[in-house]
Amino acid sequence: MKRNDTLWKGILENVYEDFLRFFFERADELFDIGQGFQFLDKELEQLFPAEDLESPKFVDKLVKVFTKSGTDEWILVHIEVQGYDDKDFARRMFKYFYRILDKYGKPVTAVAIFTDPNPKFRPREYTYDYLGTKCLFRFNTYKIVDQNEDLLIQNHNPFSVVVLTVLLALKKKNLSDEDLFNLKFSLAKNLFERNIPKKKINDLIIFLQRYVTFADPFYNAKFDTQIQELTENQKSMGIRELVLDLAKKEGVKEGIERGIVKGREESKSEFVRNLLATAKFTAAEIAALANVTEVFVLKIQKTM
Repeated sequence: MKRNDTLWKGILENVYEDFLRFFFERADELFDIGQGFQFLDKELEQLFPAEDLESPKFVDKLVKVFTKSGTDEWILVHIEVQGYDDKDFARRMFKYFYRILDKYGKPVTAVAIFTDPNPKFRPREYTYDYLGTKCLFRFNTYKIVDQNEDLLIQNHNPFSVVVLTVLLALKKKNLSDEDLFNLKFSLAKNLFERNIPKKKINDLIIFLQRYVTFADPFYNAKFDTQIQELTENQKSMGIRELVLDLAKKEGVKEGIERGIVKGREESKSEFVRNLLATAKFTAAEIAALANVTEVFVLKIQKTM
């Protein structure tokens, strides 16, 4: 979950203008996107300290967005990405809202993105009613498991690739690594076919590569190799390097390619030996890449 937190926070910043256009039909009429955005992560933490939370958060963002209604006019967009069932979620959204509104005194809109697999979990409003005092707070919601893949593939907005990636991750438990690889690589090819800037392709490929992983490390290596071929065909270099850097895989190319050559029969032991042979990683890093224990790595190291 921590890895997904980091990926979500990063991709929201990387394609934020696309996020606005994805969720708000008249985004270009409402927002002065050319002025850029201010991400108020620290300010949000001060408004909602971790010790005040009654349940763990998934991902939250508070973003200052300029509007076209006048000079220096701006609003706040609160985004919550929720990956598990939480009966108090709506009340928490309400608490965010009134604290943000009280501090800034600016218009606030809230968007909740649900990435969990439970179709019944879909809070959209908080109601308070006590002795004649009533309050209804309703917020924007988006349930990823409900979305139509065909429509998302046809949608040219880069944020649709983020949604497709999460849908693929939700399917993961019901797929073999081979089937998962085919779907993941198909999504990557679809991304390259979109007319979007290279930088966004880089960011979305990293999100896809790290958000959807395989049980067998062979397929992670195979995907990296196939992505390299795609980038070479597209004459768009640099994506493979970015992916490897994110995973702290500098220098692992030799080990990966040796693993690919050996084919699907490649064992975790041999994969670990290949990584050890590069002399670029600690035992802990190799254990994480190969999905084995550190003791396992050290045991193989002694035999080399």
